[in-house]
Amino acid sequence: MADRTVLVSGAGIAGSSLAYWLVRYGYRPTLVEIAPALPQGGYMVDFWGVGYDAAEKMDLLPALRRVAYNIGEIRMVDRHGTPIGGFDTRALQAAAGDRFFSILRSDLAHAIFKALDGKVETIFGDHITAIEQDDAGVQVSFGKSQARRFDIVVGADGLHSAVRSLQFGDEDRFEKYLGYYVASFGVADYLQRDESAYVSYTTAGRQVARYALRGNRTVFVFIWIEDAKLDVARHDINAQKQLLRARFRSCGWECDAILEALDASEELYFDSVSQIRMSNWWRNRVALVGDAAYCLSLLAGEGAALAMAGAYVLAGELHRMQADHEAAFRNYDQSLRSYIDYKQRSALRLGHWFAPKTRAGVLVRNQITRMMSWPWIGRRFLGSMLGESFRLPTY
Repeated sequence: MADRTVLVSGAGIAGSSLAYWLVRYGYRPTLVEIAPALPQGGYMVDFWGVGYDAAEKMDLLPALRRVAYNIGEIRMVDRHGTPIGGFDTRALQAAAGDRFFSILRSDLAHAIFKALDGKVETIFGDHITAIEQDDAGVQVSFGKSQARRFDIVVGADGLHSAVRSLQFGDEDRFEKYLGYYVASFGVADYLQRDESAYVSYTTAGRQVARYALRGNRTVFVFIWIEDAKLDVARHDINAQKQLLRARFRSCGWECDAILEALDASEELYFDSVSQIRMSNWWRNRVALVGDAAYCLSLLAGEGAALAMAGAYVLAGELHRMQADHEAAFRNYDQSLRSYIDYKQRSALRLGHWFAPKTRAGVLVRNQITRMMSWPWIGRRFLGSMLGESFRLPTY
């Protein structure tokens, strides 16, 4: 298999994980990444379940735990900053069997990429512009580099996958908008700081939260309801800031101070809360993995874990089926399909948890979080949320 070449679009969590396993199985992967370098900063993800299992198989857990964060408390406050809900995250740890931690998405991506140990050709600052399949392989054109041929192409390029658009059709064919938007940014030296706590303030249909990072940095997260998708360009940061000011100005708590910090920030993640639903994750010699194939939604908090699990299964099936890539893709799809369908159905309810539509809904949500400190309720509620019905196959 040493001469089997695979082009992977996206050097993030899904793409780098796939490249790691492909190298282990004797393939020759190439990563192409549109960004000039791996991202820094970003938002926090909770890491458990199949992602934790995949990281363990990659011997990554010691490196990940060194950069992980101990978010010890989920704290919900009113407009004056008074705690009115929340729980100790030891309940989360217990529900996950102590196989749980929080980590910046960018730190996770960097750790996986570092594990490639320079064995994978990586092209930064370029992207795929055309894909032409034939019986013998795939001809790929790039924005900057010369065209090249590969045996297989995999799109690991996220919710707005270019590979998916080129080979399967426009994004709106597969996107299910869930009625929410999310935005996040980070700054240094924000005055209010609560170490080891995720502090959030919620009014009807809106939530804003913050958590502290090393280096005296603070990350902020906005979640809010929008009845329809917004007509805001994905890369128009000024228009996005203007919209956030309109939605959260004079909202209470620290909202105005956070918006002042936003004005000074040059970074902003801003996107719809959407799922990607596809009846098929592959076509001939082209496959998709991670959010490009089966995005649950950012609020589900499991995109990174499922990207790593999907990459593990996809590479494992390619290895198991040897030269029969179509059989490998079919097995990959069949292995994960019912589990992903279940996770996507479960994720539909999460928007109501983060940003309930009514004041009464906020009050009920806050009361439920207080009850999570009661051992038997915490075990039942969090156990059902963190429990896994899927186990990674052995290859």
